[in-house]
Amino acid sequence: MGKVYAIGEMLIDFTPYGEEGVFKRNAGGAPANVAVCVARLGGASAVVTKLGKDLFGDYLVSVLQKEKVDAKFVYRTDSANTALAFVTLGEGGERSFSFYRNPSADLFLSAEEVSQIPFQKDDILHFGSVDLVDYPVRQAHENAIARAKAAGAIVSFDPNLRYNLWKDPQDLLNTVNAFIPYADVVKVSEEELADITGISDEVQAVNKLFRGDVRLIFVTRGGKGASVYIKGGRVFTACSERANCVDTTGAGDTFVGAVLFQLLQSGKSRDRLDCIEDFDRWLHFANKAAWYVVQRAGAIPAMPFADEVFGKKVRKK
Repeated sequence: MGKVYAIGEMLIDFTPYGEEGVFKRNAGGAPANVAVCVARLGGASAVVTKLGKDLFGDYLVSVLQKEKVDAKFVYRTDSANTALAFVTLGEGGERSFSFYRNPSADLFLSAEEVSQIPFQKDDILHFGSVDLVDYPVRQAHENAIARAKAAGAIVSFDPNLRYNLWKDPQDLLNTVNAFIPYADVVKVSEEELADITGISDEVQAVNKLFRGDVRLIFVTRGGKGASVYIKGGRVFTACSERANCVDTTGAGDTFVGAVLFQLLQSGKSRDRLDCIEDFDRWLHFANKAAWYVVQRAGAIPAMPFADEVFGKKVRKK
């Protein structure tokens, strides 16, 4: 089985707890969340990022070590501090973020540093849009994507739109559209799909995203479940179980992590992604993993272990 390399931001989520809304420190950042999810389900994963030489950075490294996520490619710098995000929870556990990263350490990850990653053809490179801003980290992403493709690895992209991190929302959408053709697998929420394509009809919007190397597109709908569209016209859909939603932070990342874990297990190569016949089971599995997360507070602390999702004792020691 290969390894999921998740490149991009890793940060501290300060999440409110209790009636007084006291903030508690949690490890976060979408790529890191995905890597931890893969590891908790029993797969191999690594985080590729840069943290500050500060106490928050020390804490995040310790979390990765505890979660058995490879931290070899987590670099440290004194040029900036580790990024922070304060989470606000609204009705139904829906969350919004206030980021403190102007700049933050992750933005200084360099192309030279990611050149050390030993990509193999059975690996997966996963990335989002938060660190595609005009800093060294954007060039690091471009380098990593090119090297992953050269090795025959699968490339996964979750745009994970965060408009408040960009001066111009259109710049974010333009950047996302520029990177989509490099991905083999794309995951979007139904709201993001409409924003990225400018098309309200889901099928028409999905068809617009089948550009370049894109073969699989996962569309998530929160409590209404998810679908996967396959290049060539096939589509599979699964509904989610009703959940007592407390905090949606990390639910989408958990869905992605569960999908990528199953992709690792399948052993499918890039050119065989549209030959997978188990997508009904894949979607139910990913929805179930996310179902656990929304009923608990935080992202990484809420993520299920394999024994919860599979229903048997397979937790890694």
